[in-house]
Parts: sequence; structure tokens; C-alpha cells
Amino acid sequence: MDLKKTIKELSQNEKKVLLALDKLKGKASPEEILKTGDFTQEVEVMNAASWLRSKNLVRIEDHIKTIFSLGKEGKQFLQKGFPERRALRIISEKGVAKLSDLSKDLSKNEIPIAVGWLKRKNWANIKKDKDTILEITAEGKKALKIQTDEEKILKQLNETPNIELEKTKIKLLLTRKDVLKEKEVVTSTLSLTNDGKKILDTGLEIEEEISQLTSEIIKSGIWKNKAIREYDVNAFAPNLYGGKAHPMIDLIKEIKDIFLQMGFEETQGNYVEPSFWNMDALFIPQDHPARDLHDTLYLKVPTKVIVKEKKLLEVVARVHEDGGITSSDGWGYKFSKGEVEKALLRTHTTVNTIRYLYNNPKPPCKVFSIGRVFRKENIDSTHLPEFYQIEGIVHEKDANFKQLIGILKEFYKRMGFEKVRVRPGYFPYTEPSMEVEVFWNGQWMELGGSGIFRPEVTEPVGVKNPVLAWGLGLERLAMLKFGLKDIRDLYISDLGWLRRQPKI
Repeated sequence: MDLKKTIKELSQNEKKVLLALDKLKGKASPEEILKTGDFTQEVEVMNAASWLRSKNLVRIEDHIKTIFSLGKEGKQFLQKGFPERRALRIISEKGVAKLSDLSKDLSKNEIPIAVGWLKRKNWANIKKDKDTILEITAEGKKALKIQTDEEKILKQLNETPNIELEKTKIKLLLTRKDVLKEKEVVTSTLSLTNDGKKILDTGLEIEEEISQLTSEIIKSGIWKNKAIREYDVNAFAPNLYGGKAHPMIDLIKEIKDIFLQMGFEETQGNYVEPSFWNMDALFIPQDHPARDLHDTLYLKVPTKVIVKEKKLLEVVARVHEDGGITSSDGWGYKFSKGEVEKALLRTHTTVNTIRYLYNNPKPPCKVFSIGRVFRKENIDSTHLPEFYQIEGIVHEKDANFKQLIGILKEFYKRMGFEKVRVRPGYFPYTEPSMEVEVFWNGQWMELGGSGIFRPEVTEPVGVKNPVLAWGLGLERLAMLKFGLKDIRDLYISDLGWLRRQPKI
């Protein structure tokens, strides 16, 4: 250690701590140093001590101690006396007392407590005949003349709260509820190291110095006649964390940029939709399990959302019943128009794309959306009732299944997944349908569904050409990107995890 260099780099408070420790024979508590070293606050002592520890001039040892103060019952006992003490006085006055006699000074709840402690302390004999009889003992007579250890402790804690006590002396008090309040506190002891002692041996002095240069100090020239404290550029400094977007926001932006670069336009929709656009327009049968209360979140206010597209409603109803204008046979049931206006929280963002196709039936178009959807899911490591979905469609004259595979593989490749595969799937509104998987950490992970919209979906809204469609899960993708095993970790306010995440 370079003594001269180290001394020059010491702050005023660091010097004061070292000199105080020297006066206190090399070892002391922060409170003792606060008084001896002419500090105004204990935080000044601990801050300086932390820097001295980093320079190996001081050791800091932490100790945990248990301190006690009076609880709610303890304060009442101090004021009124212990229940057994008050009962003992009544028995002494009467010589022999009944339980009913104790109500003179004890509440109904206190009487059984007092009797229990009278017996435990051998202050009274308890006999049962027609009534319960209490008779004072020799020990009880002695107790009338003296103050018990428990009573002395209550008085001591009233005069000096928050002190350490021997557990053996307060054993009985601890068995009583709310008599004592117990709290663990951490105390510190500071002591000089050998290097700290060497610094003091040089004749350490506190002199006025400039620890921080300001424009006023420079302009006035004060700095020319005063010492300027040197700084150690290699000294420890705390990490500073600036504000930044949540990783999920960054991921959404990255996905949007990829689709925009691939020639897509973004579209958005509403959280609240009628069942018609969310289900019926997508050829989901009205008796499908997904429409049950245990899967879909229906609203109480409003209970209905008016469907203004009456002509489209008639066409969709016929398609469900017998195929209507399409070559399909439909679902073969009587379509209920009472179901179509039920208000719900959208269960997928496909509701955005089917409405977009209705408003823009002429090709070509390439659109996508990233938005929240809602389902009545039980929360666990892979499911949330509210999550994001990545939706997209391609509508053009010669669109085909091979093109759909190419688009999704290109998207995931740009997201950093080299191995992508598809396998057959089933969805009510696409045919053929497929599920997309990526290879990650030695296994294949399913990330979403896709396919070509069925004619029962597209023809009612005036679309004659094939429409490629997909719906991908954002949270599952995020779990792979961020190395998480529990989907809930994405939305827990873990500042440590948030700070460690690099900007995408």
C-alpha cells in the first residue's frame, strides 16, 4: 500500500472515522464514533466506513441482536397490574374468595387467565364444591409484599424501551400474548486494520481541502491556496441503471420492424367485440367449446355490442346453417341471432384481420397486428388469462400453402431461430392448417397456428382469392428469447432481472 497516495485520497469524514477509532482504542460502534468524531448523522459514519473498508483500512462486523419493548398487554399490565396480582389482592381481602368475587376488579376474559396464573405460581389453592373457591397460600402472602421479576421487567422496559434482555428472565412473559414486542436489529462494530493503524502512525491530520470543484471555486481562484483531495479512479463505484423500455416492449418493436421490412402494414382493433366478429364470422360453430363461459370472458357491462352489418349477418347465418353462398354444407344447425351480439373480450386478434378483409376485400394486401387477447385460463407456468398474439394475413391472387411456410420460416429466421418446421394442425377457420415449431435448447417448441382461411370465412366478406393467415404466441417466443421457464416471470416486477436484460 502506498501510504502517501492513500492519505491524499482520504475524505474528511474518512479521516474523522480513523481518528475517532484511534481515540476509542481501535474498536467502536457507529454510535460511539458519531459522538467522538464530531459527526452530525450516523449515515455519515457508515458511508465513510464503507469507503475505508474498500481501502482495507477498517473492518466492519455485523451482529444481530434481539431487543424488547412493551406490547399492548404489557402496557395495560404496567398500568393496572397483572390479572393474577389483582386477583390475589381480592383473595387476600376476603381470605377465601369465589370466582364471582374476582369480577370486582377483573373482566370476564381476565378471570380464567388470573386463575391459571394463580395456580401456576402457587399463590392460591383452588377447590371446587358448588362454586370454585380460591384460598391464598403462603407463597401468595409473600408475593403480596414483593415485586416479581416480571413486574420489574415491565417497569424497566417502560423506562428504557428497546433493550436486550436475557431470555431466561423473560421466559414467562414470552408465553403471554402481546406483553412483549420482540425485534431483531443489526448492529455493527468498526475496527482498525493493520493498514489503518499504519495510516494513523503517520500523524494523520484533518485540514481544510477542496473535495469538489465548482465554477465558483475556479473563477474565484480559491483553489490556488487550498489543498485539493486526490481521487482514486480505480475505487469501487456503485452501478448506475438508466431508464429503459420493458424487454417485452423491445421485443414487440423488433417484431413490428421485421414485418414492416417484409412489406406488411400494421392494423389494430378493439378489446371488446361482439361474438359475431370474434366467432361467427370465422365460422366457429355456436356450440363450440371455446364459446363456453369457462373459456371466454363475457362482459356484464355492456352485455351486448350491436352488429351493424345486417346483410353480412344474414349471409354468415346461412353459411353456418347449410353453406349458403359457398360450396360447403355448413354446420347443419339453426343459427341463433341472439348469440351474435354478446359482448366479450376478444379471444384472438384474428377478429382484426377478418374485419379488415370485410372493409378491404380487393387484393393484394399484407397486414399484421400485435395485440392483447383474453381467455379464461388458470394461471400457471405456461398460461395467462391475458397475453399477446401476433396475427398476420396475406391476401393475393395466387397465394398458396408453400408461400405461407416460406413467410413464417423467414420471420423466425430473422428472429434468430435457424431451425423451423411445420406439422399438420386443426383450426375451425383454416384449411389446410399447420402448427409452427422452432428448435431451441435441444428441443422443438410449438409457437403458433396458421393456415389458409376457409371459403366459409372469406366468401361471405367478399373475398374470392386465398388468404394466408397465422396467429403466433408472443409470450412463448419471449420465454425462449429471454431464457425463462415460467411465463409469469415476464410480468413480475423483478428489478434485478429487468436491469440484466440487454437492449434488443
